[in-house]
Amino acid sequence: MSVYETHRTAPHFGGLFGTLVSTLAAWNDARVTRNALSRLSDRELDDIGLSRGDIDSIGNHI
Repeated sequence: MSVYETHRTAPHFGGLFGTLVSTLAAWNDARVTRNALSRLSDRELDDIGLSRGDIDSIGNHI
């Protein structure tokens, strides 16, 4: 089983550009999380207390 660690340092951008970068980073983090969870088997998801139906909601709370 793989472990994903993300340590994203916040860029110091201000204004609209900073908001755009932050929004894009959050979207990408959620996308990566959903993809990683989707690759797990139903048994592996059950081991961590999740089901296939939980994947979208988990990805949206990142």
